[in-house]
Amino acid sequence: MPRLPGSGVRPRALALLLTLAPSAPFVISAPFVSNAALAQGGPETIALDEISVAGASPPGPASLRPAFGVAAPPGSAPGVIERPVGEIVTEIGRRDTIANRPATTIGQVLLNSPGVTLRQGNGPRDVVVSIRGNNARSTGVVKNMVVLEDGFSLTQPDGASRFDLTDPRAYSRIDVFRGPQSPLFGNYATGGALAFRTRTGREIDGYEVGVDAGSFGYLNHYYTVGGASGPYEVSLFASDFRLNGFQDHASANTQTVNLLASYTPSPDNRFTLKVINNTLDVDLAARSSLAQYRINPYQRGCATAANAAAGCTTFNLFRNGAFGATVPVTASEGAFGRNDRRTIIAGRWEHDIDADTTWRMQVGFDERNFDQPFYTSASRGSYPSYSVLTDVTRRGEVFGLPAVGYAALGYNALDSHIALYNRAPYGGPRLGALTSNQEAVQSNLGGRARAEVALSERWTGVLGVSAETTWLKGRTFTYAYSASGTTAALADIDRSFLNVAPELALVYRPDDTLALRGRVATGYATPAASALFVTPAGAPGNNTDLRTQTNLGFDLGAEWSPLPDLRLSLTGFYEFFRNEFVTQSPGAGLLSYTFNAPASEHRGIEAGAEWAFAPGWRAFAAYGLNDQFYTRYVEQLSAGSLTARFDRAGRLIPGVPAHQLLARLGYDQPSGPFKGVGAFIEAVYQDGFFLDNANLLKAPGYTILNANIHYDTDLIGSYAERLSLYVEVRNLLDTTYIASAQPLANSISAVTGLQNGAGVLATTTGSIFAGAPRSVVGGMKLAF
Repeated sequence: MPRLPGSGVRPRALALLLTLAPSAPFVISAPFVSNAALAQGGPETIALDEISVAGASPPGPASLRPAFGVAAPPGSAPGVIERPVGEIVTEIGRRDTIANRPATTIGQVLLNSPGVTLRQGNGPRDVVVSIRGNNARSTGVVKNMVVLEDGFSLTQPDGASRFDLTDPRAYSRIDVFRGPQSPLFGNYATGGALAFRTRTGREIDGYEVGVDAGSFGYLNHYYTVGGASGPYEVSLFASDFRLNGFQDHASANTQTVNLLASYTPSPDNRFTLKVINNTLDVDLAARSSLAQYRINPYQRGCATAANAAAGCTTFNLFRNGAFGATVPVTASEGAFGRNDRRTIIAGRWEHDIDADTTWRMQVGFDERNFDQPFYTSASRGSYPSYSVLTDVTRRGEVFGLPAVGYAALGYNALDSHIALYNRAPYGGPRLGALTSNQEAVQSNLGGRARAEVALSERWTGVLGVSAETTWLKGRTFTYAYSASGTTAALADIDRSFLNVAPELALVYRPDDTLALRGRVATGYATPAASALFVTPAGAPGNNTDLRTQTNLGFDLGAEWSPLPDLRLSLTGFYEFFRNEFVTQSPGAGLLSYTFNAPASEHRGIEAGAEWAFAPGWRAFAAYGLNDQFYTRYVEQLSAGSLTARFDRAGRLIPGVPAHQLLARLGYDQPSGPFKGVGAFIEAVYQDGFFLDNANLLKAPGYTILNANIHYDTDLIGSYAERLSLYVEVRNLLDTTYIASAQPLANSISAVTGLQNGAGVLATTTGSIFAGAPRSVVGGMKLAF
């Protein structure tokens, strides 16, 4: 197909792009687009790679300058966090994760990084991601990490991230930063960070249409268009995701639009526009107890409480929506669900002051609007936020040594409004009486600085620090109802937190095949306003004494390539936490609450391997070991007039599996008439984990097998240029397993004061979602 001279873009694609583009100039994601990825020639060829060490040569003003492109024109200095020296980072590309398989959620992609744990969230495409187990206790929003897309933050100023808006088809690469990352990313990065890169216009260079379909009513239509011409570059992704679900009352309907656009009027000026919009409408199944899970794991036959099958979960709702008598309802009768919208609009100006200095200025607006009538309460609200960031990257010398310096100053704020209602039974998602009304403003102001210095040809040193002040100001009114009337209570917050996080790293490369590194780093995460207004009883109220969570981490690791087609990585870590946030459920239908564990320790091992051991053959493995336990925590439990205290020192932290492994073996025919035909089989193993602080009840571990066959070929003499086909069987052996389990609060007997045993915990509902049974998903994609 002909292309425009000098542009590298087909006329048909350019016409489509110009039709879609707004009249104002705009720009693509600058410092976060991988030049190495672009150089490999196409999104289908990018492989997973461990990139803990940045480049084979020390920092230098000329040797590391990228080739021309919207991401970094001649003379520009690439962003420090694109290839950060000394960090523990796994790069996940498209091969065997996105390009040749139907990846329905981003979780199926992130499993390719050691140290990542996944939990099913409140919705089929909503996954809760944790790095090194730091967020494994959560089954709602993502915490303890910072999430970026094309350099723009997807983490709101209260530290919350969600992945409903994240369709895997949009991305060319994901970088997983492991360990404390506050020196580089600021507040909330105690566990690490995720950096998503959408496919650029140059990578797409045309347009693609695709469809995936499979078991349980899964259907996803998606469309991608992209290209570049002169100073303009645009990529646009859109998808329509539908699912009936394998449980009763678990359908989903979500649409996503993701735009990345750029305008480069001169080699030293680049403008970027980023727009994401996601709408979500899902039905939520009920979380069961462990006992109910064993009887009816998929919560089937649960249309009505009166005729419910054995093991169905029900929730007691006030008949009048306020107080008094209650009636049991199932998820279908209660019409549990979520109806949310997320809109992000952000822009960046990047200017090269000189050949070695780049200054950036970016602003963003992010609103999360939600209507969530599920379980015994319903929340409605809006979380509008904005952020401003300016930074400078400089390549030069320090005492005659080549160095890269980075300094940033940022401010962000969130204005949250939440109304919480009782649920009323029957007649759809009816609201009962108002139980609380919360208003809060949370803001963060801070700066970060980092220097990477080539101490010699083999040694590189890193020094970084961040300092940040967080302000929390707000109030919540809570209401209680009875036959005698209504009572109201007020809880106010007006708090500020100052946190400082340093970092030191050394990297030694004795030769091009081996890199050794050591790192000491710190992290901090301030409490969110929403956590300050939920009591240990799981009700709205005063929990305003929460403190900042901090951690100090030590990492030792190595990357070794003893053979050209063999890459190995190994990292050992030991982290010391103070005031660690632990979130758990006090019972069925109640709000999850957060408390500080005074002291705890996290230690473990992360290993990765990739080996192309014969033509067409490829083996891959990612393993994580987590050993997390309390070192100082005394838990106080009350029931009736009795109170008891229990020392939890030495107990394992609930929700964190000790072992997890992804292993994959695949073959792709490299030549001949069957070139493009490939297949792989993979095993996903996760160890069991405790559900409570006393370590009385354990969720069982599991192993599931997935098998995939795919075909990818160029179409000669056709209007379309490339065809991709794939079919995948997930959970091949139809294993029943737990995909999500909310940690449970221990309790004592109101009669004896003794701690209740595992039997009481096992019958506490509101905890468990089962994973999907055997399913078949296939799809096709045409590139033009």
